[in-house]
Amino acid sequence: MAENFDERSGVIYSNTPWGRWAQTIEDVFIEIDVPCGTRGKNIQCDIKINNLTCVVRDKEIIKGKLFGRVIPDESVWTLEDQTLIRIVLVKSEQNPAKGWKSLLVDQYQVDPFTFNEMEKKLTLERFQKENPGFDFSGADVSGNYSKGGPSIPGTS
Repeated sequence: MAENFDERSGVIYSNTPWGRWAQTIEDVFIEIDVPCGTRGKNIQCDIKINNLTCVVRDKEIIKGKLFGRVIPDESVWTLEDQTLIRIVLVKSEQNPAKGWKSLLVDQYQVDPFTFNEMEKKLTLERFQKENPGFDFSGADVSGNYSKGGPSIPGTS
């Protein structure tokens, strides 16, 4: 269900020097741009419960403590077209009320506008899970996330 919701509603990415990352209630998606011709054997990607390390051609791209905990055995990475690494981290704490404010603790923080958009997306995803017969992908969420939470106009 989450994939269909994401396809309809889009994904909110936070840009980084090496690529971008996004999140849903259940997952964190990381896209790392790598030099053309990169092969799988050039990549070392180590996913731990609290940490992530990604090294490409002996150059450290990402290393540090994750903002939240993940399930390493369910998380994966792939190389596409020898130019893009995709990492999918499965969150172990799926709290829809709390999105990750950064990919790593004190690194790759989301700017306030983008974080607000991510929070709106997570709210709509939560509404979709709670009400599977309705399509919230095009809904508009309003509210202040720091003061009592959001609402969908016309649903209160």
